[in-house]
Amino acid sequence: MRIPSNPRRNANIVRWSAAFLAVSGTASVLTTITAQAGGPSGDPGREKPTIVLVHGAFADASSWNAVVERLQRNGYKVAAPANPLRGIPQDSAYLASFLKSIKGPIVLAGHSYGGEVISQAAVGNANVKALVYINAIMPDVGESLSSLSSKFAPAALTKVLKQVPFRNGDGTTGTDVYVQPDSLRRVFAADLPASQAGILAATQRPIALSAFTDKLTGAAWRTKPVYVLVGKQDQAINPSLERFEAKRANARKTVEINSSHVSLVSHPQAVKDLIVDAAEDYTWK
Repeated sequence: MRIPSNPRRNANIVRWSAAFLAVSGTASVLTTITAQAGGPSGDPGREKPTIVLVHGAFADASSWNAVVERLQRNGYKVAAPANPLRGIPQDSAYLASFLKSIKGPIVLAGHSYGGEVISQAAVGNANVKALVYINAIMPDVGESLSSLSSKFAPAALTKVLKQVPFRNGDGTTGTDVYVQPDSLRRVFAADLPASQAGILAATQRPIALSAFTDKLTGAAWRTKPVYVLVGKQDQAINPSLERFEAKRANARKTVEINSSHVSLVSHPQAVKDLIVDAAEDYTWK
């Protein structure tokens, strides 16, 4: 049986078919562009990196909590190992071992003294794709925290440090360094509420005195992409030193914010954004 021809219906069918083909073609073009750009359908070998966060002196891994939460919401795997704070040789060796346990690409971030540790720990590790320095110290080979800091006016923190001797189980002794609790908010965390700064003062972890003079034997920032956050109100590390380090390392991106030394606590979104910039530069390039 022959269906009678309907000119109006046939014209509609032609228009619908043309529209479908146009949309399909556009989708194909978009898929091609996305693939070429290294998007979800392109470059399947470009794996999203694990973010490893290393805390600094007088703190522990919980200082990264707000940053960790934000990174995890963005779908990143995150690890924030404890930094022993026993000096560069011990701490960098410990972190280097931890990094070797992670499969795939890594973006490595360090806060304060943690910047020294990541600089040495990442040497020779091809999985570390970028280094992020948050209010950090970045010595070169042969430099120490003390020798590098001496190039600039001393930070207020240096005047309120307290030394406490300790004894090891084998009978050897050493010296730990703390921040005087009554001064910690002023020189370390001025942009935090007094109650929060008080908790940081009470729970601070000391750093071994030897860490101030330990010299680096390797500086991964010489060969890996660097991203830097400068706290313009930092009283623990001179902001001019942080800027000098960024320039010397040819940082791909330097961000300056109105923050105390603990920007990772007081401005976690800005810190997270810089880390994601480093991760995305790796993922999409």
